[in-house]
Amino acid sequence: MTHVRNAAMVLVAVLLVVAGVWASWGSAQHVLLAKGREHGTLAVSRCTEERCVGRYRGDGPPRELGIERSVAAGPGAVIPVVVKPGTAEGVRTGWGGGLHAWLPLGGALVLAAPLVAGGLRLRRTAWGMAGAGVALWVAAFFTL
Repeated sequence: MTHVRNAAMVLVAVLLVVAGVWASWGSAQHVLLAKGREHGTLAVSRCTEERCVGRYRGDGPPRELGIERSVAAGPGAVIPVVVKPGTAEGVRTGWGGGLHAWLPLGGALVLAAPLVAGGLRLRRTAWGMAGAGVALWVAAFFTL
């Protein structure tokens, strides 16, 4: 019975971390694999609760481009971006953009830590997972 419980805890913890990687990869791939993509800057003109829109200038033709809203993006900000191929959507580049893209993974690590600590009795591993998740959050906050 203990083996079944441990297997269930491992399965749920792995599922959480894989879901965090999956959620992060949608934006992170454009930052990490940016070679050959359009690079430029976005001059933010207006923002809603979820998105900011502005004028893009860079490798391609000047046009209006949208970006996911973050704490550091507001009207008047100029943000370095890479354009998602075939869309009018940009992703912030550099350390700030890369860390911002991996925020869902940080959350998944923090959520999986109590399962590892309580369910599997691996307290040091759980502290390491939670610490890595919180370090990712703090690093993203300070680099944006």
